[in-house]
Amino acid sequence: MTGVVLQARIDSTRLPGKALLPLGGKPVIFRVMEALNYVPAGIRIIACPEDSILALKPLAEETGFRVFSGPKDDVLERYCRVIRHFSLSRVIRATGDNPFVFADAASALNEEAAALDADYAGYTDLPYGAGVESVSSASLLRAAEETQSPYDHEHVCPCLYNNPKKFKIHRPVSPPQWKDREQLTANGEQRGIRITIDTLEDYERAVQLYTALKDEPERYNGAAIIRVYSQLFAEKQRGI
Repeated sequence: MTGVVLQARIDSTRLPGKALLPLGGKPVIFRVMEALNYVPAGIRIIACPEDSILALKPLAEETGFRVFSGPKDDVLERYCRVIRHFSLSRVIRATGDNPFVFADAASALNEEAAALDADYAGYTDLPYGAGVESVSSASLLRAAEETQSPYDHEHVCPCLYNNPKKFKIHRPVSPPQWKDREQLTANGEQRGIRITIDTLEDYERAVQLYTALKDEPERYNGAAIIRVYSQLFAEKQRGI
């Protein structure tokens, strides 16, 4: 069975409590789960530390997600416990920072990964905050046994994609309708479309974007999000 597994916590260094900040009348994490409900899967789980359950469980139940608790800092182990508990064969990994995750891109990526029997799959060149990763459960369990790196255990998937000789990796360039065409400047600095929430500036931008998208019939699809984002912030830059 394939499961959407959303990692989340209510504490954050750069933007404390960001998961519970309001976005269109509901908390940010609710909007993330709302978008992920458009990604086909046998089960949807929010995987969080014990100290986040009280705040997140009612929101998970409202959106049809199951709740599972695991280590706060060893997120790889948290995922491994989810895999074992729910007997998952494949994981669609998502994070609680991304309320504008591209549901259609996530669906397509997971289909590709399953068809190729890839251990790890992730699109490149998506807007920052738009993507998910599709991972073979057996491969993630194996990787967790083989790495003791704190970085690998915090970030979950580097132990797969940084070891292409051990694991079958699928990292295609994003199809044109989802691609961020201006990700980097000439000197390599980030620009282009940023739809994650990590700072107060990100959150303020997200509020504007959500307001602009709320009546968009395809607001969970990447092309619509890119179009509305580009129109909204291009206009602001021109002072319209």
